[in-house]
Amino acid sequence: MRIRKEKLDDTEGIRRVNELAFGTLAEAALVDALRDRTQPTIPLVAEEEGEIVGHIMFSPVVVTGHPNLKIMGLTPMAVLPIHQRNGVGTTLMHAGLEECEKLKFGAVVVLGHPGYYPRFGFVPSSHFNLSCEYEVPEDVFMAKELRAGYLLGAAGIITYHAAFGNL
Repeated sequence: MRIRKEKLDDTEGIRRVNELAFGTLAEAALVDALRDRTQPTIPLVAEEEGEIVGHIMFSPVVVTGHPNLKIMGLTPMAVLPIHQRNGVGTTLMHAGLEECEKLKFGAVVVLGHPGYYPRFGFVPSSHFNLSCEYEVPEDVFMAKELRAGYLLGAAGIITYHAAFGNL
């Protein structure tokens, strides 16, 4: 398996991965919208024998009252069902977090499964006095500091790109 940055001709393969992984067109449409309407994004694919088997994307989010904080939101991560539970998601996550650090982002947030993301160091965002603009259970909105102390005093509401309103 090889992890690499998304290329222009990967669009159909990425769409397929998201549609099959989530069983809906919504996440694939979100990825397309973010790709077209926001910067910077960090889109990575997992490729095996020339086939895209996984995809992860990070896009910028904003904390109310703290516009200078550089925070990314994980939006979304998908793996073809036949390749799930084989380390593809874990490898994508580590590579994506590394890319976020290279671009000098200080933290990452995720709306996701509370049994999965803590293994990567994510904790409920309430530990940092952060909340999500959407009404979600507290345990599914998580944050991870990429630089120790980065979120100290950053209390506020995390706002995602407008494209998320279409989900």
